[in-house]
Amino acid sequence: MKLKEAIIKRRSVRDFLGRDIEDSIIMDILEYANLAPSAGNLQARDFIVVRDRETRERLMVSALNQEFVSEAPVDIVVCANLKRISPYGERGRNLYCIQDASASIEHILLLAQEYGLATCWVGAFDEREVSEILNLPRWVRPVAIIPIGYPKHIPKPTPRKRIEELVHFDRW
Repeated sequence: MKLKEAIIKRRSVRDFLGRDIEDSIIMDILEYANLAPSAGNLQARDFIVVRDRETRERLMVSALNQEFVSEAPVDIVVCANLKRISPYGERGRNLYCIQDASASIEHILLLAQEYGLATCWVGAFDEREVSEILNLPRWVRPVAIIPIGYPKHIPKPTPRKRIEELVHFDRW
């Protein structure tokens, strides 16, 4: 699948089939996700692959009871690694590692398309709860939960603003 086609076809899917996903597919997606740009090539991001039903249910509760979080066969929790980004000081901890994680998240969303999988970028969750559920060290911050699975159906495209409303040249 061509990149432009993957970008056009990508949707936030919240309704998954119960079909499992092979570990090799998840690992392939994450291998390419880690090729996303990162500050100083420090790759200040980590990926937690959650298959365990009980853990996915606890993540669902922490994510404002969004049921699709537990209904997907796999949740990938993308985390910022504050220790790995430490050479960049406060700006690294507050921004760069979040950017690094976000770039890898976009790769995950697009790569899933290539396998006929669907995803949803979930940012609405209790960060402290997710950290506790996943036993994250204090220097690791969860940035997103990505439910991933085979879609029951693909939603229609959502409206987008005209690019002319969003682009500014030389200044605001």
